[in-house]
Amino acid sequence: MTAPFGSEPGLGQPGHRADNADDAFAEVEAELQDVVAEAQAESDALAALAAERDDYLDSLRRLQADFENYKKRVVRQQGEQSERAAQTLVERLLPVLDTAELALAHGGGEDVAQLHSTLFGVLEREGLERIHPVGEAFDPNVADAVAREPGEDSTMTVSEVMRSGYRWKGRVLRPAMVKVRG
Repeated sequence: MTAPFGSEPGLGQPGHRADNADDAFAEVEAELQDVVAEAQAESDALAALAAERDDYLDSLRRLQADFENYKKRVVRQQGEQSERAAQTLVERLLPVLDTAELALAHGGGEDVAQLHSTLFGVLEREGLERIHPVGEAFDPNVADAVAREPGEDSTMTVSEVMRSGYRWKGRVLRPAMVKVRG
């Protein structure tokens, strides 16, 4: 049955379709605002998580770099310690070389010569160099002058080596003991 003309709800009357649309629109708008608020909250939470992740990643990278530097430092320190130990051993063997040289200078036999050359050869391959500056200009960095004889030149030259000096891997381990002329 149809309602008589004028019995339908009109504008401004309850039950009018426009009121229903306004209510529906308001509900949708409220739901949309809720969804936007939730999305904003989730976006803020994701941004906070991304910032936390970046902080952890930066911390991890710094820790990894520190660990790499630590490993390099330990390797370098071990190498330096090994070098010091080798240098100490060579310093302790220098009197043996001196004794062998003295024995050879006083008529030591073939056995002493073989011992001296073998020991010096092994140490030389590891980095030992003999400082024997006879005929060279006197250099106080590699030789100690313990005696002097008169000469024609004003420059001092090494005339005799009384005890050999040695370098270990380029550094003077023990200066030569020399007599100078000049």
